[in-house]
Amino acid sequence: MAEETPRPHRPARFADLTDLIDAAGGAPGTSRAEIASATAAVLVEAGRSPGDRARFVDLADRVGLDTLAALWRDADPVSLPGALWALYLLRQWCRADSEEVHRLWRAGEPLAPAEAVVAGVGEYADVEAVRRAADAVLSGVYQGDLAVALERAASFFRVVATGRRAVGPAAMFAPDGVDLAERNERVAAALCAAARRWRDGTLR
Repeated sequence: MAEETPRPHRPARFADLTDLIDAAGGAPGTSRAEIASATAAVLVEAGRSPGDRARFVDLADRVGLDTLAALWRDADPVSLPGALWALYLLRQWCRADSEEVHRLWRAGEPLAPAEAVVAGVGEYADVEAVRRAADAVLSGVYQGDLAVALERAASFFRVVATGRRAVGPAAMFAPDGVDLAERNERVAAALCAAARRWRDGTLR
């Protein structure tokens, strides 16, 4: 999946999880893939209704990232729940490790200027600008063109991947040897594929 940021060490809030499933019309016998797809669709539809969309942007803060992980983490990356999981994980990463994200962004931005423009972070971005960009991407899911939001996130991941390679092995590889730059690029490719499916009406 996306960058493996540390998730809060707390159990998923089962009441919140069942509420989401109930809202999606799920039942205990429903498959995990069906539940993931249904809950993602419910959130996008609800978030696009008039009202306080900000509460959907900070959904992980309110229900716990573990709740969303239980619903979406194992979803196909090129699916609506898989794409939403990547976006919420990106936001969490930008908030929990903002200094590191900013360092990678600044290293990658001059080497991937076209991607940086699409991501919409802005030139000479500081730490707070990087945080705001992640929030803006999620806002776009609920009050703009979802495909554009996915493409912005994909470009963000590509700039970060470029930054990892510019910084060197210490930023490219996790302690277990996983190539984090390659992982970021895989997430970007999945998000772009999801954006194409959203535009042709086949993203589920």
